[in-house]
Amino acid sequence: MCGTCGCGTKDDTRIRNMQTGEDIALLDDEHARMHAAGIGHHHDHDHPHDEGHTRTHDHHSHDHAHGHGSQHSHEPPAVIILEAQILAKNNVLAERNRGWFEGREILALNLVSSPGAGKTTLLERTIRDLAGEIPISVIEGDQATAIDGERIRAAGADAVQVNTGAGCHLEADMVSRGLAELKPPSGSVVMIENVGNLVCPAMFDLGERAKIVILSVTEGEDKPIKYPHMFAAAKVMVLNKIDLLPHLDYDVEAAVANARTVNPAMVVLRLSARTGEGMAEWYQWLRAEAVAVREAAFA
Repeated sequence: MCGTCGCGTKDDTRIRNMQTGEDIALLDDEHARMHAAGIGHHHDHDHPHDEGHTRTHDHHSHDHAHGHGSQHSHEPPAVIILEAQILAKNNVLAERNRGWFEGREILALNLVSSPGAGKTTLLERTIRDLAGEIPISVIEGDQATAIDGERIRAAGADAVQVNTGAGCHLEADMVSRGLAELKPPSGSVVMIENVGNLVCPAMFDLGERAKIVILSVTEGEDKPIKYPHMFAAAKVMVLNKIDLLPHLDYDVEAAVANARTVNPAMVVLRLSARTGEGMAEWYQWLRAEAVAVREAAFA
């Protein structure tokens, strides 16, 4: 996030409706919605559009280390305050998204992984295999291009492409704006494919029911303990590309053990999105979660 990962501002975040081809700049739209809703849009030195910067716009900050007693201050550093404000605002919007999903009996899943682990391929196969059974729509997150959004459309699902520019993760407001374009039907599944990154997406709640972390066998078995926050936050680990195991020196059991060291309750699914091996277990899990969402609406 802004003070930790150094990702950029939201000024260059754009959303493309893949059905209409319309492009929307998130920033202007977000400001309009925040103003209409009365959400803390302050006209001081911590404007929302500066969330991607670590600077605090304190024009006298260069003096703080050289006097005025500031070195004895017990106040938290400004960057920590800014991070807390960003996460607090995001969490409010995430809860709104969650309520929106629950009110429409929509199963929302947040797919996270390193770049190249196979998130988009998993989605393509899922969309094609479950066509006519489960309506699926997708919010695609990437720093640039609409390549993955086009792949999802070609697979048969409605999609919205969110390009974050220098940003390394999706945030709840991006998902909210994407949903306004996507308009998923009640009782459907919304897949949110996050930007390829195993760090910041763990910290940003989008309002999803669960995070699904995809780990490919072309990565190290130690990924879960190297990136523990992500694997602790995920409900399911999909171990993808198992068709390549005969050609690799990869210890599947070690990878699973590492994941469960971080998250003992983690569900582990082993599959190949390319060949279809193991996909039945993934679909079984999806169906069960979709039923659970519908049942929860009447609980």
